[in-house]
Amino acid sequence: MRRDRRRPSAAAALLAALAAVAPAVAQKPGGVLHAGHFDSPASMSMLEESTLAVNRPMMGVFNNLVIFDQQVTQNSPQLIVPDLATGWSWNEEGTELTMPLRHGVKWHDGWPFTAKDVECTWDLLTGRGNDKLRINPRKSWYDNLDAVTASGDFEVTFRLKRPQPSFLTLLASGWSPVYPCHVPARDMRNHPIGTGPFKFVEFKPNQSITLARNPGYWKPGRPYLDGIEWEIVKDTSTRLLSFIAGRADVYFGVTFPQLQDVKRQVPEAVCDNFLVNGSRNLIVNRNAPPFDNPDLRRAMSLTLDRQAFIDIMGQGQGAMGGPMEPPPDGLWGMPAEMLKTLPGYGPDVALRRAEARQIMEKLGYDPGKRLAVTVAARNVPPWRDPALILIDQLKEVYIDGELEAVDTTQWYPRLMRKDFKVGLNVTESEVDDPDAQFYENYKCGGLRNYTGYCDKSVDELIEGQSREPNIDKRRQLVWKIEKQLIEEDARPDILYVRGITCRRPYVKGLISMVNSIYNGSRFEDLWLAN
Repeated sequence: MRRDRRRPSAAAALLAALAAVAPAVAQKPGGVLHAGHFDSPASMSMLEESTLAVNRPMMGVFNNLVIFDQQVTQNSPQLIVPDLATGWSWNEEGTELTMPLRHGVKWHDGWPFTAKDVECTWDLLTGRGNDKLRINPRKSWYDNLDAVTASGDFEVTFRLKRPQPSFLTLLASGWSPVYPCHVPARDMRNHPIGTGPFKFVEFKPNQSITLARNPGYWKPGRPYLDGIEWEIVKDTSTRLLSFIAGRADVYFGVTFPQLQDVKRQVPEAVCDNFLVNGSRNLIVNRNAPPFDNPDLRRAMSLTLDRQAFIDIMGQGQGAMGGPMEPPPDGLWGMPAEMLKTLPGYGPDVALRRAEARQIMEKLGYDPGKRLAVTVAARNVPPWRDPALILIDQLKEVYIDGELEAVDTTQWYPRLMRKDFKVGLNVTESEVDDPDAQFYENYKCGGLRNYTGYCDKSVDELIEGQSREPNIDKRRQLVWKIEKQLIEEDARPDILYVRGITCRRPYVKGLISMVNSIYNGSRFEDLWLAN
């Protein structure tokens, strides 16, 4: 017997119907959206990259098998809807996921989309195919995937080694596009071919990324835009001036100090404020002396004044949390009252720092003998700015840090090689689910387990929560994992910032998702009223 999910839930269908009907009278096709873009990525390959600098402009070039409803602000499993798949069903054991596929879909170069493309994509992701990805940051997502098999041209089955209730959620992430089987992975880095609403036109490093409307898109009437022009402007002040001057229709990543300028100079602007599902965290290479000493790492963790980070970066707006995004925006993070009982999260910063200095003095450090260290950070403000605050706070425990600003093209390769001692990173969960976060960042040997943390008992808990079908029981296991990661200073989370997106009032249909910055950039429903 199979549990059939060939249609979205009644609630999801109603929401989608209301979203489609409500603005139908006013929707206007045409026009090019102009947006400032914060960074220049190493490539355009969605499967090989890990940064929003790729995801935001490229998500609209592709389709997934399934996707989170693009009209709803909070991602949840109940709001997953079909995309290139027309539905899905599980076998009774929860180990086989079968998906019928959409007919008549074509790749941007005219080739037909078939089940073979799905097979090739997940062969790439699991490393089983002849073609290989240069970097495969989400390979650990599919450790439980035994095989993907096609039944004809328009049906595929994912066969799992054990039940994994979150598997469909992983497929719905913006980081789970289907790649064409006939295009080598190396070619997707410079000229990606998708089935999505927008065709890739051109990437000029440090200048722009250009997309054009796909006239042969399989979804009738979409997209509304003729194209999107992403102007790469790394400096936040310059991006602000571009938006104020009217050269950009939307500004992603407005800072809180800038928000006052926007309200004063563009009073008609519509601005969304939401918690970003990415923690700023302290990363310490556990294999690099002297940071292989757990007492030294504990002292560094104890000196963190998380509220000061929130006050400086967000003018008091932001949140403390552990590895999972805190509620109510996040679905899985532990409650604030539980968090406050854990090391480094109590309100008495002075007491914690006194304890940290005692630890450092036992290790031989004092005001006259300080530890010098380079603090690495990606050379963009969301990384660089908190790194400077971190350096200032480390001084309280006899550690003198010097900032090393690393270009985006080198940042993630360096972290994967563990070519650093201390750093400030932003760990943005691709999808609000523990499997994505834990397997990728904390499991022994995970490619993005940058600090080298490894605890076999935590690995067992990660496996246990992954197979648990009861949501309440799974949440208790997730909190237990979070607690242990914090107590072992695995990767001390400092804060979750609030993000701001401002747009001109004529930009319609832009949705800011509260628990994922990676899953809402399809932009096929976005339109310009001017």
